[in-house]
Amino acid sequence: MLKYNATLKICARRLRGEMTDAEQKLWSRLRRKKIGNVQFYRQKPLGGYIVDFYAPALRLVVEVDGSQHQLEKGLRKDAVRDDWLEAQGLVVLRFDNLQVLRETDAVVEVIAQRVMEWSKG
Repeated sequence: MLKYNATLKICARRLRGEMTDAEQKLWSRLRRKKIGNVQFYRQKPLGGYIVDFYAPALRLVVEVDGSQHQLEKGLRKDAVRDDWLEAQGLVVLRFDNLQVLRETDAVVEVIAQRVMEWSKG
């Protein structure tokens, strides 16, 4: 189990209630072990970060990014965050909001492919 900053729990709970439309749409496809019987958690604290979705069995993080992530500052912050997550042995998949909203099946297929690779061992 990865440790996390305990003060982030309150923020994570708040974020669960304020999910974007894209996050809600993807969550409806990930929740209740709908993909390969794998448990995903939403707005999960990991280290000093809160990730959008996390599947601990796969050590997989799924991020759904708004437009601010496309700006230079957002890209730099995401790179630092991804480096830390990957140093913990996690895989990070990133999708933007529009991609999730317009191409939901394709996004879910990428995640399902990762689940299938993991299940093959």
